[in-house]
Amino acid sequence: MIPSYYEFQNSVKIISGKKALENIPFELKNLEVKRPMILTNDILVDLGQVKIVENAIKESNIVIGSIFTDIPPDSSVKVVNEVAKVYKETGCDCLIAIGGGSVIDTAKGANIVISKNTDDLMKYMGAEIITGKLKPFIAIPSTAGTGSEATLVAVIANQDKNIKMEFLSYNLLLDVAVLDPRMTVSLPARLTASTGVDSLVHAIEAYTCIQKNPLSDAYAFAAINLIRDNLQKVVDDGKDIDGRLAMANASLMAGAAFSNSMVGVVHAIGHACGGVCRVPHGDAMTILLPHCMEFNMDKMADGYAELLLPLAGDEIFANTPKNDRANKSVEVIRNKIDKLNKTSGLPTRLRDVGVKKENLRSIANTAINDGAILANPKEAGFEDVMMILDKAF
Repeated sequence: MIPSYYEFQNSVKIISGKKALENIPFELKNLEVKRPMILTNDILVDLGQVKIVENAIKESNIVIGSIFTDIPPDSSVKVVNEVAKVYKETGCDCLIAIGGGSVIDTAKGANIVISKNTDDLMKYMGAEIITGKLKPFIAIPSTAGTGSEATLVAVIANQDKNIKMEFLSYNLLLDVAVLDPRMTVSLPARLTASTGVDSLVHAIEAYTCIQKNPLSDAYAFAAINLIRDNLQKVVDDGKDIDGRLAMANASLMAGAAFSNSMVGVVHAIGHACGGVCRVPHGDAMTILLPHCMEFNMDKMADGYAELLLPLAGDEIFANTPKNDRANKSVEVIRNKIDKLNKTSGLPTRLRDVGVKKENLRSIANTAINDGAILANPKEAGFEDVMMILDKAF
């Protein structure tokens, strides 16, 4: 059913392919820029991914103005301000982010500071505070999970105030996303599995949250199809180029879907697990997904039933009675997670990632105040979250 009103925007130009990086010079010329600043981290420098991008740009007359590699796993205001300072000092005119969610979010934050010529990023925290077009921005994701290259969201830590700031604006959407399997082939099996399940959760929650719409549904459905066919393949064989490219596309499509329809209780509790106990995001998503789907079942059985088709394929979908399809979807997901656990060590219980029983109440209190919980199809209070946590423990 089409909602009475919805909004959807995915204005990012997507370049996808085994030689996609070689198109970056054309895109820079098209954006009328000549001196890009590269943002990345030391790991990707050591692995050689940054050199691949440098070589692709070298074939043109475009000069790399600076390369900033000191980006931590969690983006912060301090790093954002340092990036902006170097950008101005080196006379750069656009941003190229090479990395995962932290690098891309850092670039988004720096783009706000640079474009708005501000020294107070907090002025732009919240939804649709940012107006006008920002500086040209290209992202090259090195994981297939966050989908940050296609989202209107940035999360940046303010360490002085001990808070994570959220920025939501269609003006944060970047200009070009470059998907090239060379950027993800070195990702270890464990991280490949974790980020892949993160993409799956993005797609499932996008398909079932209250802001879902026909366009986000289409992106989410297609993403799940690709994840079904390719996630286990690239966990088993990280050099599977076709599988890596498929997962990069799935991550982007899931990101575009949830960027427009939002995420729900899985992410609300997952964010809280990360904040309270430093649980890696993809691990939290893996552990919580089936339990949260069971919690939502009385409200979203029809949606979960529809998702059995991309989750399991047409044969299982056709052979499962209509009234059993929603529960079958949860069963299929549990089976996938169990297999990923056996092949990559992906955790399946909160106790496996350092959460202690005495942490659960703090996690629940944090989760019910997370913005993602507002878009969940079923209202979730403190006791509801505690029930989910107990089952996941």
